Amino acid sequence: MTGLGQIGSLRRRLLLGALGLIVAALVVAGLAIGLILARFVRGQIESRLDAQIVSLVSGLEPGQPLRLSRDLDAPPFDRPGSGWTWQVRRGAASLGSASLAGRDLALPQVPQAGDDRPRPADGIGPRGEALILRVLDLPDGTMVAASAPRAALWGPLREAGLALAASLGVLGLCLAAGAVAQVRLGLKPLDRLRRELEAVRAGQRERVPASQPAEVRPLAAEINALLNENAAQLAQARTHVANLAHGLKTPLATLSLALSEPGRDPDGRLAHLVASLDRGVRHHLRRARSAALTGATRTRTELVGPVMDLAAALERLHAEKGVRVACTVPPGLAAACDPQDLDEMLGNLIDNACAWCARAVRVSAEDSGSDVIVSIEDDGPGLGPEALAAVAQRGKRLDETVPGHGFGLAITTELAELYGGGLELDRSAMGGLRARLRLPG
Repeated sequence: MTGLGQIGSLRRRLLLGALGLIVAALVVAGLAIGLILARFVRGQIESRLDAQIVSLVSGLEPGQPLRLSRDLDAPPFDRPGSGWTWQVRRGAASLGSASLAGRDLALPQVPQAGDDRPRPADGIGPRGEALILRVLDLPDGTMVAASAPRAALWGPLREAGLALAASLGVLGLCLAAGAVAQVRLGLKPLDRLRRELEAVRAGQRERVPASQPAEVRPLAAEINALLNENAAQLAQARTHVANLAHGLKTPLATLSLALSEPGRDPDGRLAHLVASLDRGVRHHLRRARSAALTGATRTRTELVGPVMDLAAALERLHAEKGVRVACTVPPGLAAACDPQDLDEMLGNLIDNACAWCARAVRVSAEDSGSDVIVSIEDDGPGLGPEALAAVAQRGKRLDETVPGHGFGLAITTELAELYGGGLELDRSAMGGLRARLRLPG
């Protein structure tokens, strides 16, 4: 099974990869530094032992018996049990440090190196403790050895290791915080692109901005190309739907008018078939247009501009009546609707109110959550209960139910339903008709 579920979070993968590399690098660095410290401390101990051996060789008196010209039991070779010891052995005779307390070192047989430099060896002290041993064989058969306890190596290494581990831990935390910040900063353009795509889908913008980082710019270009293609297909689909609507509705309307003449359809059977055919055509056209309107490039149109423009135009159109259209539409309130369809719906409703009002029309709008409600009210005669009930019946046109009133309301209802909204008619507080147009926000 492959796919996004198997890939998981890109942020998590980047963080885990960065943290894994940081941990591996710190472990390798800790081991390398530990080895370097161990070599350094051991080198210091061996240098001190070699210096003690050189002092012992220079302090040996020539001839017999085996004797030193001066006391070489400087600290820490003077403390019994310290592990810092020296011993000079020639045959059965031997000299030792005060730290040996009269005991002998177990000196191993060290191969001759052919030079006068001490050689390393591992030895065991008088009490069985592990020692770091340096041995020098002189040409006259004298063996000079000096030792240090292994604790002298591991003690400093332990202290340095603790400090090193703390330092590497702090460094690891800083690197991890830097990796988190880097991943967040690096993925920020993708979060911004997601928000911009959400704005496109919500209709707040038409395209994704082209000003993107170099790595995201090709993706934004492909998204915009896809949006352009979808917009072109949407426009083409709407054009075909409009052409089909005009091509079918006009012959049906003509046939309906012809059948309404006296004697053409005595029993009304043909008129019923034509009405059924008209409803079927409207139904399938509504579905086709709805599929075109609910694409990925839905447009959001602010209401205040179209309402003010239509109000001014219709006041001039009905100037002989002295109609005044009052508009109370909040700025910024928008509907997810095509501008042309919005103009057609609002134009039908406001024109209908202006035609039937006495003198006043009021247009208001409010946000009801996911929808926008536009109310158009007038102070005219309004509709009676029978007319309102007839309008509520599906398949009925208002201009067919109440002659002369509400021209274009059927078109407005169809358009609103295409967008998932609707149109409701009731009595207005002004005395006339109130049309409540509900559209998605």
